[in-house]
Amino acid sequence: MHRLFSLFLCLCLGLPAAAQERQKLGYGRLITNDVLGDGQDRWQTGSIQSSRVWGPAWTGTAPDRPGPLLELRLQGQVIAPESLTRPARGDRPYANALSAGLHTHYQFRGIEVAAGADLVMTGEQTGLTWLQDNLHDALGIAGPSRAVRARAIGDGLHARMVIEAAHSLHLGEAVTLRPFVEGRYGVEDLIRAGADLTIGRIGTGELLVRDAVTGQRYRTVRQPARGTAFVLGGDVAMVSDSIFLPGAVTPRDTRSRLRAGFHWDTGRARGFYGLTWLGPEFTGQRTGQLVGSVRLNIDF
Repeated sequence: MHRLFSLFLCLCLGLPAAAQERQKLGYGRLITNDVLGDGQDRWQTGSIQSSRVWGPAWTGTAPDRPGPLLELRLQGQVIAPESLTRPARGDRPYANALSAGLHTHYQFRGIEVAAGADLVMTGEQTGLTWLQDNLHDALGIAGPSRAVRARAIGDGLHARMVIEAAHSLHLGEAVTLRPFVEGRYGVEDLIRAGADLTIGRIGTGELLVRDAVTGQRYRTVRQPARGTAFVLGGDVAMVSDSIFLPGAVTPRDTRSRLRAGFHWDTGRARGFYGLTWLGPEFTGQRTGQLVGSVRLNIDF
């Protein structure tokens, strides 16, 4: 735990490199909800992740050392049992998480690295239960019952470390295969391996950030390129622990994701829509689920 906070502090200090050279380079976000997928309002039911990036003038690639290029990453996440009113025995508990962290992006001998730390708040103190209640009221849908709230993940403050290493393989003029490995420690402890295939020019020479729930990658530092891109990806994780799955609810040893998406950019309007299949995450989960992710930007 102390090492995590030490890393977080080092990143906040910017590894005193080139602090005066930094400028705002970009912003990105991704909204994910099962209403955009299978519409079942369960398990990984909704999340939003956003990134703000600062660094030296962007040249199309990340720096060759950690520190100059920094990303402030914010995330809100709502996790629910299959039923918000009458959860089945053995189903996962209701959980909210709100996090803020600092991450750095760099290259090392052709390997693209993203590393950082987050502070994660859990429980009703996040305010996400209130937000979900109000959204459900507006839609005429029942919110979490007293029984669901009684066994929800409680208030807490946790540290999390995340590191990803990837290598982009250019298979053609507009085709890129990007295998990666990722490790997460704190909140959920896991190691993950997978790959993403991009067909199209969007993303070339840009900085994309991986969404924690789906694995979809969203644009943050963009190039002035118009066009489209199709993306396909998947990964498998080995999981050792999760604060979201306590006690009698046992995490599965492995966790799988499959995803597809579509980027478009007309110059004045940009967007993304993706679908992700999330495999079962705990032993009592009968099936996987399908969630949708979206981002839309229009310049006026």
